[in-house]
This record gives sequence, C-alpha cells and structure tokens, in this order.
Amino acid sequence: MSDAVLSETVLEISGLEFQWSKQSPVMHVDQLEVLAGERVFLKGASGSGKSTLLSLIGGVTTATTGRLAVLQKDLQSMSAKQRDRFRADHLGLIFQQFNLIPYLTALENVLLTGRFSKQRKISQKDAFTLLDELGIDSQLAEKQVFHLSIGQQQRVAAARVLAGKPQLIIADEPTSALDEETRDGYLDLLFHQCQSHGATLVFVSHDRTLASLFDREVNISDVVRWSNTSMNNEQGGAL
Repeated sequence: MSDAVLSETVLEISGLEFQWSKQSPVMHVDQLEVLAGERVFLKGASGSGKSTLLSLIGGVTTATTGRLAVLQKDLQSMSAKQRDRFRADHLGLIFQQFNLIPYLTALENVLLTGRFSKQRKISQKDAFTLLDELGIDSQLAEKQVFHLSIGQQQRVAAARVLAGKPQLIIADEPTSALDEETRDGYLDLLFHQCQSHGATLVFVSHDRTLASLFDREVNISDVVRWSNTSMNNEQGGAL
C-alpha cells in the first residue's frame, strides 16, 4: 500500500457516545481512524462492544453525540433513509451467519447487490467472474445456496459483499464457524479481493491468532469504554 493511498481517511470517530436506552450503560469512543487500503483487525471479548461499534459505523444505529465520518461523510447528520442509501452504495457488510437468501442461486444472491444500489450494479458476467475468483464455478453458481457447503456459502456471501466494489468492508466474526484450513483459505481470498478492488477492511474477531495477518491490530478495550453516565451529563452536573 502506497503512502498516497493511505493518506485518505475512510473512517474517523471522535468523542462518540451511544446508549441503547436511558437505563443502559453509555458507550464512549474517544478516537478511532482507519485509512484507505488498511486491513484492520479489531479484537475483543464477547460483550465488549464490537458489534455495537460496527452497527454505528454501518449507520444501522446512530450515536447520541460526537463525530462519526465514513468516507468523509458525517453519518450523524444523515436521516435514516440517507444512511440506508449510503450503506448500500459504499459499504459491504459480512455477517457471521452469511444472511444469504436460501432459495435463490449463488449467482442471484450476488446480483441482489445491484437491486439495492445503482452505483454497485453488477452484470451477470462480472458476477460469474467474481464467484469463480472466490472458488465458486459456473455450475455451483447456478445452484440454490442451501445446496452448497458452509464454506461455499461463505464465499458466496463474500462475493455478494464485494460486488460493485464497496469502498469499506465491515466483517463481523465471519470465520468463527470455520475450521482452520477453510478459515485460512477464506481469508486469503478475502484479502486478495480487497486489494484488487481497492477496498478497506475492518475485521472483528475474538480470535487473536488472526491478528498477525492484518496491517494493524486494535484492541476494543483501547477504543471503547463504558460508564453509567454520559460525559454530557457529567459535565452538566459539574456546571
């Protein structure tokens, strides 16, 4: 990765606070930046706030206060509809459970990306090519995904995310159910595709053995802290 590529900030968070309800603890993120082209490994135990942080980055939920910019766009200032459109146009989300539509073929699942975003519309030819690069040949591509193995379904899920070349890919524990050999092969393919498509990757996992494969490791406990009171309330009380 060149310095020129890495000069652009893809993700910028500062002074962020989030609370699910008035009775729940407050999540604080003081500072987090991810540069274009980076592969960042975000590690942390269950319940540490990894999935909540990803939902904020993806615009699924919004913070109470603070700054959260993705691709230099302030998600906090967007409406729910605008965030949905932004996510469909620019982000790729990889889930632990794949979230494929079982009665559709592998090819049809990949082509779905273009139905939600005109910017990421992909031709059938390009979808076949992408699936083939991820180890799903034309015969498998025409099968309904419930006929495919778990490893094959995971590759289809990756192809669907990569379709239309998203600028930021967010992966939430996508390898937790895989054996070591399948996991390593999947990561090699994912890294290769991210590099060839120019995508930035934020990968969340509790498996610390994977950290050395990434450009940078971030411990969730160094980014996220929890309290029973928001900073705004504390400051207000002090005044």
